Amino acid sequence: MSELRLGIIGLDTSHVTAFTKLLHDPKEPHHVPGGRVVVAYPGGSPDFDLSRTRVEGYTRQLADQYGVAIVSTPETVAEQADAILLESVDGRVHLEQFEKIAPYGKPVFIDKPLALTSTDADKIFALADRYQVPVLSCSALRYAEALTTALAETEQGDVYGADCYGPMPLEPTQPGWFWYGIHTVEMLFAILGKGCVRVTAAGNDEQDVAVGVWEDGRIGVVRGNRKGNNGFGALIHRCGGTRAVDVNASAKPYYASLLTHIMEMFTTGKTPVDLRETREIIRFIEAVNESRLTGETVAL
Repeated sequence: MSELRLGIIGLDTSHVTAFTKLLHDPKEPHHVPGGRVVVAYPGGSPDFDLSRTRVEGYTRQLADQYGVAIVSTPETVAEQADAILLESVDGRVHLEQFEKIAPYGKPVFIDKPLALTSTDADKIFALADRYQVPVLSCSALRYAEALTTALAETEQGDVYGADCYGPMPLEPTQPGWFWYGIHTVEMLFAILGKGCVRVTAAGNDEQDVAVGVWEDGRIGVVRGNRKGNNGFGALIHRCGGTRAVDVNASAKPYYASLLTHIMEMFTTGKTPVDLRETREIIRFIEAVNESRLTGETVAL
């Protein structure tokens, strides 16, 4: 089977070079076969420093080191690629960029967050349905090897709750939990699945915490740290005991595991994450942000 021609939209995140290296270099310990990045559109958000300051360097690296053709529009990427990695680090632009490429019918991975509002998420899904575009959007933490291994070990019974934690710096253009909080939220939903009905949150300058209640009574907690602890992890509670998960303990990078699932989706057209769950994650974060400001419990 021939390699897929891959295109990238948004060259303002380290994911673009990490994914390209894993795809192009067979000597990489966690090489992911099946595709090659051939075309890219730089993009970038001028009012977002972590986007604006990165575009030039990653664009040059893709062109010089990997021979990727740099083009001037997202549409050109869609024309020349078999599948698309929409990597723009700014979630505000995902709907606009997806609107431009959806009519081409190519499978698309949209890096987290899918969108910064559930309204935009709904519009993306409507476009995907209209043009029959396979879409996957998630954090790489969902596929961290330590987490997936722990979830596969069911000897201690069903999961009735989980506590997830991780770093959570804040960015003005990416409201509240949408910037880094989404990683811990993705871990929580990977453990508990969809079905959250209400959430209560609190926060201060040093940390945030949110408690979600699921319709079947399970409870999930997510904590974001701004005190120097940059580790991601979780406690998975089962009837027979609690399993601690340190996602940084695995030798395999979680973005390599994610890329494997992306390539499977590009090949089969089948998304490994229920889009209803992805939509609920966006709504969950909206509700957490609202509760954090008001102190009130918010229904999803």
